[in-house]
Amino acid sequence: MKALYNDGSVAELPQDEVTHVIRHSAAHIMAQAIKRLYPQADFAYGPATDNGFYYDVDLPEGVKISEDDFPAIEAEMKKIVKENLKFSVYEKPRAEAIALMEERGEKYKVEHIGDLDDDARITFYQQGDYIDMCVGPHICYTKALKAFKLTGVSGAYWKGDKDNKMLTRINGVAFATKEELDEHMHMLEEAKKRDHRKIGREMDLFMMRDEAPGFPFFLPNGMILKNTLLDYWREIHHKAGYVEISTPLIMNKQLWKTSGHWDHYKDNMYSTVIDDEEYCIKPMNCPGGVLVYASKPHSYRELPIRAGEIGLVHRHELRGALHGLFRVRCFNQDDAHLFVRPDQLTDEIVGVVNLIDSVYQKFGFKYHVELSTRPEDSMGSDEDWARAEEGLRTALEKLGMDYEVNEGDGAFYGPKIDFHLEDSLGRTWQCGTVQLDFQMPFNFDLEYVDADGTKKRPIMLHRVCFGSIERFIGILIEHFAGKFPTWLAPVQVKALPVSEKSRDYAHEVCAKLEEAGIRVVCDDRDEKIGYKIREARSIDRVPYMLILGEKEVEAGNISVRDRSNETVQMSVDEFVAKVLEEIKTRA
Repeated sequence: MKALYNDGSVAELPQDEVTHVIRHSAAHIMAQAIKRLYPQADFAYGPATDNGFYYDVDLPEGVKISEDDFPAIEAEMKKIVKENLKFSVYEKPRAEAIALMEERGEKYKVEHIGDLDDDARITFYQQGDYIDMCVGPHICYTKALKAFKLTGVSGAYWKGDKDNKMLTRINGVAFATKEELDEHMHMLEEAKKRDHRKIGREMDLFMMRDEAPGFPFFLPNGMILKNTLLDYWREIHHKAGYVEISTPLIMNKQLWKTSGHWDHYKDNMYSTVIDDEEYCIKPMNCPGGVLVYASKPHSYRELPIRAGEIGLVHRHELRGALHGLFRVRCFNQDDAHLFVRPDQLTDEIVGVVNLIDSVYQKFGFKYHVELSTRPEDSMGSDEDWARAEEGLRTALEKLGMDYEVNEGDGAFYGPKIDFHLEDSLGRTWQCGTVQLDFQMPFNFDLEYVDADGTKKRPIMLHRVCFGSIERFIGILIEHFAGKFPTWLAPVQVKALPVSEKSRDYAHEVCAKLEEAGIRVVCDDRDEKIGYKIREARSIDRVPYMLILGEKEVEAGNISVRDRSNETVQMSVDEFVAKVLEEIKTRA
C-alpha cells in the first residue's frame, strides 16, 4: 500500500506501518462524516492507537452521539470511501495556519498550534471539503479504507486535563482487509463473554457497590481464589529466600515528603489528620519497607535482604476511569524490596526476573520485556540514573533476554524492567516490574557496614510479580474465562445426584473429598440433572462434575465429567488421587 507523506511524496508503506496509517486515515474519514452529519461539531485530537482509532469531538449544546448513531456515521463513512476522494497535503506558516483554522472555526486546532514549538512545521491533509491539521502519513485515496467499524463512545477531557471541557470520544477499529476486521470483531465478542465483571457476578467472586466506588468487595468464592494465589506467592518466595513483612496503612506526611512521593504523587494520595498532624494513606509500600530496613544496623554479610509484603494500598482514580478490578482505588500489591550491595546487583535482578518468569509460565502467559528509562519528572543525579539503567541492561543481557527500550517511562526514583504479559485473547497487560532505586536509600540515609568497616549505602530494588492482586485476578478470570485450573478453582468438584435415591450417596462421596482437602459442593436441589449440569458447566465453571445415579450407588463408584464433556467411571479413591495430584503440582 502506498501512502502520502507530509513532504508531498508518495511511497510504499513498510508492512508494519500499514495498519497504523489505515487507522489514522479512518479517523479523518470518520471526522469528515461527523462534520457532514453534525455541521457544528468541533474537533480536538484524532489519532490512531495500538487498538484502533478515535476522535475527540465537541458537540453543540444539547447534541449527543451514542452507539445508536453509529450506523448513520458508518454509512456516511462508506459514502466518503465510495466517492474515492484524493488526500492532498500542504504546509502553511504559523500565522496562515492559525488564520485557516480560525476561518474554519477550529478553536481546538488553534490552541494546538499555540502548543507547538516555534520552529515546528505545520501541515494539513485534505480530502474533499475536509481539512485536518496533521503530520501524516495517510492513504492516497479514501477507497483504500476497506474495513472499519465504530466500537464505542465515551467522555474525554481536552488534553486529558480534568479542568478542561469534557468532549465526546468516538472509537473505532480499521484493518487492511475484511478478514482481519472479522477476526478482530470475533475477538471483541469473545472478550465480552470473558468480561471479568460478568463472570465475577456469576461465580460470586467479587462485587462493587455505589457506597464504595472503586473499592472491591471479595465474596467467599473470591476469597478462596485470592488466598490460593497468595499461598502460592508465599511458597515460592520462601523458597527464593524472601522474608515477609507488614507495614502500616497510614503514616505521617513527612515520611512521604522524604521518600519523594508527596512531590511526585500527591494528587493520587488520600490524607487525614490525626492529633493535629497530617497523615497519608499509603499509595505504595516502599517507604514502610525502608523504615523496616533502617530499624537496625546491618552488616555486608546480611545482604541481600529480600523483604516481601502483600500490602493494601490506596490511590485516587477519577470515577470515570474505574473499571471492575482493572482500575480500582484500593488493592493489594505483592511488593518486595531488596537491599543489595553493588556486587550483588546483577545476580539479584536475574533472580527476580527468573522468579517472575516462573510465575507467568505457571499461568500459561507469554510476555515481552521493556526497559523503561528516566522520565522528565525524576529525582537524582545523571550519574545515578546512568548507573541504574546500565545495571538493568547488564542483567537483561546476562539473561539473553530480548527487550525494547521505553524511553522516559521509568519511575520518578529509578529505571525499571516491565513485563507485558499476553493473555489467551492476545491482549497485553503490564504486571510484573523490577525497579532500581538509588534515591530512596540516599533520602533515608540507609547504610550497611562493609567488610573494611566503612559505612556504605545499599542499592534498593522494588519489584512485583502479580502487581495488583485484584487486577491480576481480573486478568486471570478473563484469561481462563472463569474456567480456572483445578488448584485455583473456588469449587473444584460439584457432585450432582440424579435423584433423591442417590442423594445420600452423593453426600458420602462429598464427605470423602472434603476430608482429603478437595473443595466440593453437593447440588442436592430437586432439579433435573440436565439443568444441574448446565449450571455447573456454564455458571460455576467447575473442573469436575460427579454425576451420581442409582448405577453409581450400586457399583460404589462415580461418573466423572471434566471440561471436555467426556464422562468416565472411576472409584472415589482414584478420583481423589487424581485431583490431589493436580492440586499439588498446580497443573
